[in-house]
Order: sequence, then structure tokens, then C-alpha cells
Amino acid sequence: MNAAASNPGRVLVTGGGSGLGAAVVEAVRAAGGTPVVLDRDVSRVAGAKALEVDVADREAVAAAVREAAESLDGLDAVVTAAGIDRCGRLEDVPAEEWEKVIGVNLLGTVSVVRAALPYLEANHGRVITVASSLGIKAVSDATAYCASKFGVVGFSRALAAETRGRIGVTTMIPAGMKTRFFDDRTEQYKPQDDSRLNDPERVAEAILFALGQPRGCEVREMVICHEEEDSWP
Repeated sequence: MNAAASNPGRVLVTGGGSGLGAAVVEAVRAAGGTPVVLDRDVSRVAGAKALEVDVADREAVAAAVREAAESLDGLDAVVTAAGIDRCGRLEDVPAEEWEKVIGVNLLGTVSVVRAALPYLEANHGRVITVASSLGIKAVSDATAYCASKFGVVGFSRALAAETRGRIGVTTMIPAGMKTRFFDDRTEQYKPQDDSRLNDPERVAEAILFALGQPRGCEVREMVICHEEEDSWP
């Protein structure tokens, strides 16, 4: 059987209410798995259990992950797709907004994984962290986002070393995608040409491929982008 076609099982998806997270939820369902969503806005989630939670709230995350795992009698995988950005030069982005990016993108990832670890270890499950091409390449006016995503890469590599043989860890490194991620940006920070943005469904397929690897085989990191994407390398 093709790895991408295997049943991914019970998959917790953060940010599953929109964008890449929503695409992952649909891909999990299409492959016969059971997704459960954690998101601040669950109003658009249909056909899956959804819990409203801010991943930057560590205690709320711990409670939500426990509720999700208990409702499914365990977890087989976690995909941390929740993410935000606050564009601008360091001196122009309010400190609380800058730190919120770290709180969601990096600390939120850590909190979800920490809470899910006992359930994943019980099933030799998998973690898919979602970094970014700006987690391996730095650009101006993105200090918060780059810091958070570089942090996700470092956290994921260390987690893989720490948990080898107990769970699987994959760092997904997507470049820009056609999602609502850019909607709240000012015009100067919105993509002027979306023809080089990847389809989130393609990234979700790659995530399902990583989840479908046989025991003992790990996709540790994967960069995925539109063929004309210029944010990588």
C-alpha cells in the first residue's frame, strides 16, 4: 500500500478551522482517519470534533488535548498547524503583538506536543510540526515570525533526538500557501502575485505521506513549495 493512502488514525490538528489545518482535517478524513480540531474559531469546522482554545494558553491547551484524547480513546498523531504573524520592523511592532507570535507559533506548538506526548508514546504515534520557509531563511520585517519558526525547527529537531524510538517527529517546512493567512496584513505585506503560492491541499497530502510511513521509517524534515516560489532557498 502507498504510504500516503494508509489510515492515519486519530489525529489532533491545531488551527484546523481554516487554511492548512482545515486541509489536513479533510485529508485525514479522506484517508479514513478521525480528526479532532483545536482552534480559536471553530465555527467553520464540520464533520469533526472541535474544541475552541487559544494554543498560547498552556493550561487551556492541556485540558483541551486531554479532552480530545479521551474522547477518541487515545491519539495517533498531532499536527501543529496553528500560526499567526505580525509584520513590520522590530521598532514598529508593539511588544505584546511581537510576543503573541512567539506565544502561538512556538510556545503553542510546545504546549500541544507536551500535553499529547503520553498519548502518542502509548501508540508510538507521530508529531508533525509546521514550520515555514522563513524558519530556515530570514527576511526583513518578519523578526517575530522568523524567530518563532526558527524556534519550531530547533524544537522539532531536539524533540526528534529526545524521543527517537518512542514517537515519530517530522518538521514540515512549507512556503507560502493560498490561505486566509495574509488577510489581516496591510497591503505592503500581502502577496502581490498569488500564482506562486502553493495549494494547502498539496501540503496536506505531504503531511499525510509523512504520517503514513511504516514503523521504523521517518521523514524528519520536508520542504514543500510551489515550483516558482522564491522564498526558498
